[in-house]
Amino acid sequence: MQKDHSTSTPSTPTGRVRNRKRSNEVIPEDSKPNGSHLLVHDRNKYRSMWIRAHSSIWMIGGFMFIVYMGHLYITAMVVVIQIYMAKELFNLLRKSHEDSHLPGFRLLNWHFFFTAMLFVYGRFLSQRLVNTVTTDRFLYQLVSSLFKYHMAICYFLYITGFMWFILSLKKKMYKYQFGQYAWTHMILIVVFAQSSFTVANIFEGIFWFLLPATLIVINDIAAYIFGFFFGRTPLIKLSPKKTWEGFIGASVTTIISAFVLANIMGRFQWFTCPRKDLSNGWLHCDPGPLFKSEQHTLPGWVSQWFPWKEISILPVQWHALCLGLFASIIAPFGGFFASGFKRAFKIKDFGDSIPGHGGITDRMDCQMVMAVFAYIYHQSFVVPQSLSVERILDQILMNLTFEEQHSLYVKLGEILHETLTGES
Repeated sequence: MQKDHSTSTPSTPTGRVRNRKRSNEVIPEDSKPNGSHLLVHDRNKYRSMWIRAHSSIWMIGGFMFIVYMGHLYITAMVVVIQIYMAKELFNLLRKSHEDSHLPGFRLLNWHFFFTAMLFVYGRFLSQRLVNTVTTDRFLYQLVSSLFKYHMAICYFLYITGFMWFILSLKKKMYKYQFGQYAWTHMILIVVFAQSSFTVANIFEGIFWFLLPATLIVINDIAAYIFGFFFGRTPLIKLSPKKTWEGFIGASVTTIISAFVLANIMGRFQWFTCPRKDLSNGWLHCDPGPLFKSEQHTLPGWVSQWFPWKEISILPVQWHALCLGLFASIIAPFGGFFASGFKRAFKIKDFGDSIPGHGGITDRMDCQMVMAVFAYIYHQSFVVPQSLSVERILDQILMNLTFEEQHSLYVKLGEILHETLTGES
């Protein structure tokens, strides 16, 4: 009888076969030459492009309608997006078997999430809410008292969650529970904290929310189109379908769009006026020097080729160029980060809620980076750093009780009366 050597294995001292530990990295994609995943080589690219375009039209249309409705509707949209992002990311590391032995543990994640939401939005919107209820003395005092102890309330809510977590620890589940605890806090810091700056931008003027968000959309669409038709040179291994042609074409398109869109948006008070309360009526304000057009004479050689001798430019357009530069060069790294993150967890998308795009998180990776930059840029280079009457009034309304405000009013009247009497 012939021996079968094909199934024989060498013996070991322990009598068992030891297998090498497999890496958690996604090997197959790295073993392929970089560039094999480019859109120009994809046979189904026109079908995927149609699905992507169809869902993009619906998203852009819905987004424009919400912007038209006003600040509160945009804020509600941001909150809904944050909840969906948190849901997608919470589900990423959950294991149904472990969760079945930990009743109420998922609820703990949401407890931390909504505590963070109360803290962040309380800080951002406190003054607007106070301004909204100023006419009603009872509501004004109630709201002022709540915001006076706002930080303490949020802290005790967090400590309650912390104690809840400690009391829920179970033997043989420690590693999973502490991993979920750390994962929840990473989501709050990296995702929620960054995206919350979007709401602060909204109430500084829809312009400072809409322009950065639109530039990210334009950059994403332009990168897809340029890569679709001209992409040949791979850009980065983390995103195999990204190309240098798409990156450069999108950068040029985004910077030009920033300059043009700033001129269009800057002429509408609905976009430029800051919202000082939580009402939703039409806005009327002095647009300020940034949104007042200036005439610039073009060089002589330009008028020989084009019919214009001078052009009208808003000063805010120069700021828009900085936003466009960031949106085209730095913000895409948010997408690269998300791509590396998905590779680490061996997933294609964070979800499937948007056909052709993946999940909500897949669409918001660059938006979060851009929102933080837009807020910091606005506060650093646009908002006047010196004290103003509006700033002082905001501090008075926020930090003083009604009796203290009345006392200040009386004392200020006496000082002004003495000053005027002395001058006369």
